[in-house]
Amino acid sequence: MNKAELFEQILAKKSYLCVGLDTDIHRIPDFLKSFDDPIFEFNKRIIDATKDLCVAYKPNIAFYEALGSKGWVALEKTLDYIPSDIFTIADAKRGDIGNTSRLYARAFFETMSFDSITVAPYMGEDSVKPFLSFDNKWVILLGLTSNKGSQDFQFFRENDTYLYQKVLAKAQEWGTAEQLMFVIGATHPEKFKEIRQIAPDNFYLVPGIGAQGGDLQAVSEFGMNDQVGLLVNSSRGIIYAGSGENFDESARNAALKVQQQMESILNTKFA
Repeated sequence: MNKAELFEQILAKKSYLCVGLDTDIHRIPDFLKSFDDPIFEFNKRIIDATKDLCVAYKPNIAFYEALGSKGWVALEKTLDYIPSDIFTIADAKRGDIGNTSRLYARAFFETMSFDSITVAPYMGEDSVKPFLSFDNKWVILLGLTSNKGSQDFQFFRENDTYLYQKVLAKAQEWGTAEQLMFVIGATHPEKFKEIRQIAPDNFYLVPGIGAQGGDLQAVSEFGMNDQVGLLVNSSRGIIYAGSGENFDESARNAALKVQQQMESILNTKFA
């Protein structure tokens, strides 16, 4: 899916919502555990309940890796079940020397056919470029993350430049805005205006809305560009909105609340 197609989906659905499939076997409703594949059954019902309200799904790979081969099977079945017009993100945060990154890229882009993968930039260009060599696939590079520990390194300052600013600027030498997105956490809404000056054309994957307390209105006000340029993720706030047999209805209601706020914002900015 290219950038123009993603923008079309956003306008058609009046949504730039990404639903994170952080599916924890210990948190799904107990009745699902009698199914042969409870993780996939949970994901399937979440997808059925939210697919008209979101433009992307983001499985967090760790939740599937932790279950061994059964988790990988559930992940592949989930990916196959997601409608083809919805953007898929492997939240894997990979990044290693070139040969290893090349195999990571093949795993997620060829074997499993994800549209994109999150990548850690710490090892530099040769660890990222293998992911950028695949046609019509996206790298979502960690820029300014939403976790508390982002303060430890990302705000290291030298000559009036923060490390995260250098990452954003340097990475644009490696790939275009048609293949490179950035993770920018919603818990730093005051930074979006400044970051848009550094990376004006790229899409941002924005975690931190919902359970982490990010402000959708502020993120949208300062982070949007002329093609929206935002995929705002909510994971726990949607998929664990309910815990009973009607958990999927609760998830839909939570997603609908976010989508309706997004629709209002889009109607204002793209009237």
